[in-house]
Amino acid sequence: MILVVNPRPPLNGSKLNEIMINPMKFILLLFVLTFACTIGNAQVKDTAAKPFVLKSDPIIPVNHINTYHIAIFAPLYLDSAFNGNDYRYNKNFPRFTLPGFDFIQGAQLALDSLGIKNSNITASIYDSKSYNQPVEMLIENHALDSINLIIGSVKDIDYTQLANFAQQKNIPFLSATYPNDGGITANPFLVILNPTLKAHCEAIFSNILQNHGSKNIVLVRKPGSQEDKVATYFDNINTPDGKPLLKLKVLNIENEDFSMLKNALDSNKQNIIIGGSLSESFAAKLATVCSNINKAYPTLLFGMPNWENFSFVNNKPLKDYPVYFTSSYYNGKWDNTSKMILETYRNKYQGNPSDLVYKGYETVYQFINLITKYPDDYMSHLNDYGTKVFSDFNFRPVFLSQQSKVPDYFENKHLYFLKAMNGSTSRVW
Repeated sequence: MILVVNPRPPLNGSKLNEIMINPMKFILLLFVLTFACTIGNAQVKDTAAKPFVLKSDPIIPVNHINTYHIAIFAPLYLDSAFNGNDYRYNKNFPRFTLPGFDFIQGAQLALDSLGIKNSNITASIYDSKSYNQPVEMLIENHALDSINLIIGSVKDIDYTQLANFAQQKNIPFLSATYPNDGGITANPFLVILNPTLKAHCEAIFSNILQNHGSKNIVLVRKPGSQEDKVATYFDNINTPDGKPLLKLKVLNIENEDFSMLKNALDSNKQNIIIGGSLSESFAAKLATVCSNINKAYPTLLFGMPNWENFSFVNNKPLKDYPVYFTSSYYNGKWDNTSKMILETYRNKYQGNPSDLVYKGYETVYQFINLITKYPDDYMSHLNDYGTKVFSDFNFRPVFLSQQSKVPDYFENKHLYFLKAMNGSTSRVW
């Protein structure tokens, strides 16, 4: 059985409160992340630290069994939480550690659920923010040389270092949560599961081209580098051969003054508005204005992918006015696997799992199974994962330049269109 630590403190009294009050108990639980357990013929262990080791039952020898070594990285910040053996945060828990722990909890649930036959899986969990064993040191010390697959919920320098190492060693690196290519080029072993902003813009444009091409289309933006990037994406997508596919107007909003918006709209037809900003303040004001003028100027508002996390989308401020956006992940949580995760998580941690728990489970379960099927030609079979867990994937090679001879990376191009209205979100396309 996999032992994990619950990083999320409960809202009220529970057994975890005792752990928070007694930092030494908390330290012991944290170090239980150094573990080994048997999953059928799969073995899981942590090599990031070695205070305690829970040994597995012996694996029964089987003829022609292959062993696959998996490295799973996430930012756990264990070294940041302690000064020696002293827990730095008294009775509290640092929220910046939660995403990493949530992802690893989902990964551990997946490892516990693997039903792989005639293969051994050795999965090592690493804290990407470790002071003692950072990614760079692991690489320099050849600790990762025997790895067959890297799964990472990482970004920035950790992402770059793992991607470069994967390229040098011809090891598939699945970037599970970072929606960015990080400037990586010519790396056919990098797989981006969470699509980039450009991919989201491509999906929005394709939907508008197919369903709303004859309508009044306006990209509404404000000054800013991210907004420049979004506008450039849409301009390039709209003019692949120099001639525009759509009549796409661009409206620049200064100081979040939307008084000029009506001038760009048509009261006699539906207006398609693309919210070309990742700013929550800008997005909220744009959505409010569109909602208020919708009767006189019918509008359909498409937002950027991060809009789904904004409070105005989730807290019902826009009555009966929908906002559409794209997402690579949608889980209605009505399937048996989701119910199992929810029940297991509640029993262990007295709380509800975040989406990162489900993403950790899906990534580890689906793509570890894949490497046992195609160990010698993994990158050619990314879309041959069989039965899906929660999400659909559509991996495509990305060539950033026409002169590129190898893919710069592989990217998941499958995106869901979601509709948020009156505080609830549903899938529409």
